[in-house]
Amino acid sequence: MPSAPPSVPAEHARDHLLLVPSDGAPSLPVLAEAWFAEVVWLRQPVVVPAPRAAAGARFRGAHAAPAEQRSPGVLRVDGEHVVVGPFPVAADDAAALEVRGGRAADAYAVARTDGAPPVRGPRPRSHDDRDGVARAFAAGLPQGGELRAVQWAVAVARKTGGAVLADGRTLLAPDPGGAVDLVLYAAHGLQPDDLLRAVRALVASAVLEPRTTAPGAPLRYGVVASTPYDGELRVDVEHVDRVPRALGALGWREYGPFAYRLRWLPPDPYELQVERPSALHVVARGRMRSVVARLALALRERAGGALVDDGGFLASPDEVQARLEPGATTGAWV
Repeated sequence: MPSAPPSVPAEHARDHLLLVPSDGAPSLPVLAEAWFAEVVWLRQPVVVPAPRAAAGARFRGAHAAPAEQRSPGVLRVDGEHVVVGPFPVAADDAAALEVRGGRAADAYAVARTDGAPPVRGPRPRSHDDRDGVARAFAAGLPQGGELRAVQWAVAVARKTGGAVLADGRTLLAPDPGGAVDLVLYAAHGLQPDDLLRAVRALVASAVLEPRTTAPGAPLRYGVVASTPYDGELRVDVEHVDRVPRALGALGWREYGPFAYRLRWLPPDPYELQVERPSALHVVARGRMRSVVARLALALRERAGGALVDDGGFLASPDEVQARLEPGATTGAWV
């Protein structure tokens, strides 16, 4: 059974532990603010650099200089939970917990503010869920704020290539490749024919799916592209009056009220809801992940705006570009 890394203090070893690669991941407060409204540091993390080793003949044989000293921070995410950390995790320990990339990681403990044991609900009726939460909590599901905190931690792990130890003992290592869908929020609404041409450049079977709206109603329409092997690509365009919390990190000029929702529907939609889908699903998903990424970048180039991934986090153009793996096809199999 997996266990907490040695660097995690004993008092946090049974909390939900979030592990993220220590290099290149977005800051934890930014990731938390995409989901929670009350994010604030109660105590900032502090790193005290190690003193420089003494040099010269008179110091020969002296003991090695001590390592840097770390004091973990405490980040409040809601009225019931805090995130404590980071605790450094060596690359070997991170790899054993399926943190991707062979990199060192940082561990964060998701804990209750009052230190009370969690209150769990009934056993799950089904163990088929994308995040593995039902498997991890087979004896009783988290409720309310705890469930949301666990779901957030898994979403962060998927985005960063990290992992979660639920209750410090059950490993959840979501596949980053499972994140396919994107939403572009832009200030400009493309006309239906313009969007149709953009989609047909990637999937030739795309057709316009007009929506019935009242005269003078906001722009709203869709494009659907079907393939015999990879399922459907859907793009739904609408004028919205609410945007995701993650966009609050940007200035209002950097996005807009037109939402372009890019979604993939596989041949068997049920496989979207399982933790370990079939090999055929994974192959089709890889192709359509690249198609969705290419289309999202093309639309952003034309309409501007900001991209949000299916975890509710901001997705930079570089991050979306990274989904275009070397050798990936430029379109779906039709």
